[in-house]
Amino acid sequence: MKQLIECVPNFSEGRDMNIINQIVAQVETVEGVKLLDVDPGSTTNRTVVTFVGTPNEVCEAAFRCIKKAQELIDMRHHKGDHPRFGATDVCPLVPVAGITMEETVTYARKLAERVGKELSIPVFCYENAAFQDIRRNLANCRQGEYEALNERICTTEWKPDFGPCAFTDSVAKSGATAVGARDFLIAVNYNLNTTSTRRANAIAFDVREKGRPKREGGSVTGKVLKDENGNPVMIPGTLKATKAIGWYIAEYGIAQVSMNMTNISVTSLHTAFEEVSRCAALRGVRVTGVEIVGLIPKKVLIDAGKFYLAKQQRSLGVSEEEIIKIAVKSMGLDDLKPFNPQEKVIEYLLEADNKEKKLVDMTCIGFANETASESPAPGGGSISAYMGALGAALGTMVANLSSHKPGWDDQWETFSVWAEKGQAIKDELLFLVDEDTRSFNKIMDAFGMPKNTEEEKNARSAAIQAATKYAIEVPFRTMKKAFEVFEICEKMVEIGNPNSVTDAGVGALCARSAVLGAFLNVKINAASLKDKQFVDTVLQQAAEMAAKAQQKESEILSMVNAKI
Repeated sequence: MKQLIECVPNFSEGRDMNIINQIVAQVETVEGVKLLDVDPGSTTNRTVVTFVGTPNEVCEAAFRCIKKAQELIDMRHHKGDHPRFGATDVCPLVPVAGITMEETVTYARKLAERVGKELSIPVFCYENAAFQDIRRNLANCRQGEYEALNERICTTEWKPDFGPCAFTDSVAKSGATAVGARDFLIAVNYNLNTTSTRRANAIAFDVREKGRPKREGGSVTGKVLKDENGNPVMIPGTLKATKAIGWYIAEYGIAQVSMNMTNISVTSLHTAFEEVSRCAALRGVRVTGVEIVGLIPKKVLIDAGKFYLAKQQRSLGVSEEEIIKIAVKSMGLDDLKPFNPQEKVIEYLLEADNKEKKLVDMTCIGFANETASESPAPGGGSISAYMGALGAALGTMVANLSSHKPGWDDQWETFSVWAEKGQAIKDELLFLVDEDTRSFNKIMDAFGMPKNTEEEKNARSAAIQAATKYAIEVPFRTMKKAFEVFEICEKMVEIGNPNSVTDAGVGALCARSAVLGAFLNVKINAASLKDKQFVDTVLQQAAEMAAKAQQKESEILSMVNAKI
């Protein structure tokens, strides 16, 4: 698997687009890196940039951005509502795919060393890249912000990990930078129907993991209690793995609770939204929506959408698009400005960079016309997978209709489980529509290989055999997945909405055609494979499945006819 890491540097400039654009332009000078998002904030005077790519290339792009920010931003004149201590305030690396956190830490430390050595910027390594436990927390590294930097970097305790320990003219201009390696962090702001920063801070202290200092008598004006080491005694907040403060945003005219969620597997976005809303209500304040800063993984919205669907006692087995729509509306992600998942979800942005033309993205007419054209693909294998997907979709439709049927409210969860299962089968079969065509193209590519020398002939023959084997495996996979449709349709005929029993019956017809159609592809491709042991095993299993498919179709249709 290709190694991918994400980089989310925060630059201390959110107002001058000329400066911002020059910094961001550095990302696109490095091949193998994709710019995903640029999110400037005027009041915070800060811009969050997100890009992703292979590790060495991402680190190179990050270095170029840090260098450009050092040239263009003068921290001696910087003002903004967000804590900061450098032109490039933070530069975290995040493992995305095919890479461990330990490997990401190595890249982060190498980047930090290069920035300190070549740019003479004081660098602190934080989160997982920290050399000392006390430096894991960014707030500790940035304590006192830029204004305290001239004194702190000269001390033994807060000597930078890399770069100068003196407050030179260059450091005075650039400030310091924190380079880290961390899990996926979500930065969100909870919009409040108040202008009171004090109220926003109180809510932030209620929920953030660190909590608030304990005071004598429990009064907000009482003396802060301290432990034997002289540190404030803290009353923990209610949300683990969160950091939060309250502030007023002039451009929106409201106060917000600004939160960093450092581990979404510990505290999810919807859990945090519910808790912030609860604590706000106790203080007479209402959360009107959520502003997401930067990008988020798709799972965050899927989990939230399913949570709110379940609260409504609605089926969770609906399309991904519908689930995300529920999440957006439930948490008010479009409260302050339009929220477009295609621009805010990291997986969608990466998919958009894939220029491959997919059959499943065509219109019904376009797909039919492409099939009818003189091109040999898509052929029977892709059509078989699509018929199976339609069968799964029909079974899922009956489950969703049954879940929402008046008077059946006590059964919504049962039907939701079946609908979710149907959606998963449908999605897998839709993937196989294009995968079958890809497998055919692999065979064509193998036949097109050169065959001038004995070595080339052997390589070509091996490639043809490998591609042929895969062209057997794909329709066989289609057979197995399409066979699973029978279970959905049979159950919906048995317990589903009686008005939709024929829809489940048609789903069974689609499943049977998908299984038998894919079987034909298995057989014709098997004839060309030299591995006879593999062929015999697959053909035997496929023949048994085809026979069972015809039997299941007959049984389900008998049930349907009995009901109508």
